[in-house]
Amino acid sequence: MQFRGKSIKSIRPLEGGSEMDTAEIEPELITNLFDSAREKRRPVRYEDLPVMQVDAILSAEDKRFFEHGGFDFIRIAGAAWADIRHTSQHYQGASTITMQVARTFFLSTDRNWRRKLAEALISLELEQRFNKQQIFEMYANEVYLGNRGSFGIRGFSEASVAYFGKDMRELSLPECAYLAGIIRAPNYYSSADRHPERGAQARDRVLTQMLDNKYITAGDLEEAKKAPLKIVHASSSGREAPYFVDMVKDHLLDKYSENELLSQNFRVYTTLDPALERDAVAAIEAGMKNVDTLLQKRYDKWKRELAKKGSNEPVPEAQVALVALDPRNGEIKALVGGRDYGQSQLNHALAHRQPGSVFKPFVYAAAFDNAVDNVQPIITPATTIDDEPTTFEFDGKEYTPNNYSERFMGRVTVRDALTNSLNVATVKVAELIGYGRVVQVARQMGLGTNIQPTPSVALGAYEMTPVDVAAGYTTFATMGTRAEPQFIRSVVNSDGEVLEKFTPQTHAALDPRVAFLVDSLLKDVLNRGTGAAVRARGFTLPAAGKTGTSRDGWFAGFTSNLLCVVWVGFDDNRDLGFTGGAADAPIWADFMMKATSMSPYRDVKDFTMPDGVQSVVIDPESLQLATPNCPTTREEVYVAGSAPTDFCELHGGHGLSTSTGSVLSQVFGGQPKTTQTDTNPSVVMKSDPNRPPDATGQPGAADPNAQNADKKKNPLQKIFGIFGGKKKEPDKAKSKPEKGDSP
Repeated sequence: MQFRGKSIKSIRPLEGGSEMDTAEIEPELITNLFDSAREKRRPVRYEDLPVMQVDAILSAEDKRFFEHGGFDFIRIAGAAWADIRHTSQHYQGASTITMQVARTFFLSTDRNWRRKLAEALISLELEQRFNKQQIFEMYANEVYLGNRGSFGIRGFSEASVAYFGKDMRELSLPECAYLAGIIRAPNYYSSADRHPERGAQARDRVLTQMLDNKYITAGDLEEAKKAPLKIVHASSSGREAPYFVDMVKDHLLDKYSENELLSQNFRVYTTLDPALERDAVAAIEAGMKNVDTLLQKRYDKWKRELAKKGSNEPVPEAQVALVALDPRNGEIKALVGGRDYGQSQLNHALAHRQPGSVFKPFVYAAAFDNAVDNVQPIITPATTIDDEPTTFEFDGKEYTPNNYSERFMGRVTVRDALTNSLNVATVKVAELIGYGRVVQVARQMGLGTNIQPTPSVALGAYEMTPVDVAAGYTTFATMGTRAEPQFIRSVVNSDGEVLEKFTPQTHAALDPRVAFLVDSLLKDVLNRGTGAAVRARGFTLPAAGKTGTSRDGWFAGFTSNLLCVVWVGFDDNRDLGFTGGAADAPIWADFMMKATSMSPYRDVKDFTMPDGVQSVVIDPESLQLATPNCPTTREEVYVAGSAPTDFCELHGGHGLSTSTGSVLSQVFGGQPKTTQTDTNPSVVMKSDPNRPPDATGQPGAADPNAQNADKKKNPLQKIFGIFGGKKKEPDKAKSKPEKGDSP
C-alpha cells in the first residue's frame, strides 16, 4: 500500500505469534480497481472526465476557468468584499483552479503574502505553458479529496472508487456533485459515510451552483436531491487503526530508504490486537456521544457566535485519544488518536498536553519513597494534611492553587487527599518532601525531562502525551517495573531476513512497597473517589486508576494485565469544562469491560502485597492502633517500620505498649508478624478495604491468607474482636465530584 509516495506491501498485527492477513489493517476498499488506480497512478485525461463531473467542479470552484487568464478578478473582488464585511473570519476564497494547481505542485498551504505572490507568478507561468484542458487535467488528478482510513485520496479517479466503489465514468449527477463539494473542506465532508448530513450538504450546495450556471434544470436538481448518496463505508479494519498504522509508517520512513520501501516486499509484524482495537473504537464512539451531550449548550453558543460573524465554519468538536497496552511488556494493543481520522489526522495519543491530576500518583510515590530511604519527613497513607486555601511562595513568587469547585475538606489523610484529588493538599505534600524530590522520582519512573521542581509540578502542569502517561503508569501496574511502549515486533524483507526485531524493554523504576501503597490509594479512587463512575457502570474487577482535569479530561487506570489511558479535549486548548470522571471514566469503563471479557485479558489478579509492607488496624479518628473500644476501625498499609506504634488514646489506649513480645501487642495486633522468608516482615490484611463489592453487594471476599491468620487468633483476640465490630465505618467521601485537578 502506498503512502507519501512509498509502498509497503504488508503491515500485519500479530496475535499469539501467528501471521494474519494484511486485510486486518488494510482497508477492504482497496479492490483491484483501487489498487490499479493507486499503484499505477495513470492520470485521467481531460477527455475521459465525465461532462457532469467537469460541470460540477467548475460550478463549485471556478465557473469562469475557461475565460480568465489565471486570475478571476470578479471572484477576487467578491472575496475582498466578503472579507471586508466579515473582518474576523476568512470568509471566501479567491483562488482559481490554476492557482490551486500552482499551490498543489509547488507551494505550501501557509497563508502569507509571500506564498500568495509566488502562487500568482506560477499561475501566470502555467497559463503560458499549458492550455486550459491540460491545467484542468492536472487539477482533476491531484486535488486532495479527503481520507479513507489511513489513505489520502488524490484526484477524482481515486475518489470515485473510494467513496462509491465504481469507475468515475459510472458516476451519477448527485455523486459528481458530492465529489466536487468535498474540495471546500475535504476532511470534514469525507466522513459522510458516518455523517450523512455532511454528504447531503456538500452535494446540495454544488447542485444549486450547477443550476445557477445552467448546467442542470430545476427538475434535475430536485431529482438529484431526492436520490440517496450510497457512500461506501470505510472498512472496519482500515478505519479503526489508521493512527496506529501511521505510527508504523513513520517508523519505516525514518528507518529505510525510499528505494528499499519501493522495491522490497516488507512484512511488518505489530503488537496490535484487532479485536481490542475494535472495542476501543466502539467505546470511543459511544463515549463521545456522551461528551457531545454534555457540551451541547456550549456547541449551540459557539454556533450562534460564528453565525454572528457570518462564518459557516463547523463548530470545534471535542477530540479524544485512547492508548491500551500490556503493562508487563509495554506492547500497545489498541490505539485511537482521534474521533475521526478523515477529519483530523493529528494523532492525539502523541500530542503533548497538561496531564493534570493523573500526575498526582507520582507525587505520592515520591512521598512514600521517603519511608523506604528513611528520609524525613516520613509520609504514610495516614499522614494528615490541612486542605484549606493556601498561598505558596516559591522563587520569590506566589502560587495559589484551588480545588475543583473551590471545595475544601479541612484536615484529611493522604489517602483521602488522593482519593478525592485535592489540589492544595497535594501541593502541600510536594512541599513537605521537596519539589525536587517529586521531579527526581518522576524522572526515575521515565517521565519527561521537561518536568521542573515548582509547586505546579504537583498538579501536572508540565506537558506529556497519553502514551507517556501510559508508560509511567506501567510502574504502578507491575509493582515497580517500567515497560517501554512498543508497537512493532519485527520487520522482515522479501527474502525472509529479519531486518528489525523488538523485544520488551523493562527496568526497575520504583520500590515495590511504594508501588503497592500507591495502588492501594488508586483502588480507593475507583471505589469511593473521583473515579466512582467506573464502578457505577458495572466494572467490578480489581483495578486502580486516577482521574485528571486540566483544560482537558483524563483517566488512567489498569488491571494486572491491561492498562488504558483516555484523554478528551479540544485542539485549540479551550477548556473542556468537565472532569475526567465525567468525560473520560465512562469511556475507560466501557472499554475495559469489553476487553476483560476476552480471554487474553480476562484473568485479572488483585495486586499482591509485597514483602516489607505491613497492614494494621487503626482507629480512623485518632489514626493510632485500634483498641477493642474503638467504635469504628479500618485497615491501613505502611512501609514496614512506618506504621503507628501507639494505641488509640481516644478509646482507652493511653499508656499501652507495642513492644516486641508484650501481651498487649499480641492481643491487639500492633506488632507485625514475621514469616519464615521475610526478614522485613509484614502483616497480611484480613480483608482488602479497596476490594469492590461482589454480586450480592457485600464487601469482597477476604484474602485467603487473612482468613488463615484469623483462625490463628488467640482466645483473647477473638473475645476482644467482638467489641466495636458491629458499627460500620462512616463513608466520608461517597462518590464526590472531582475536587482536584490542575487549573
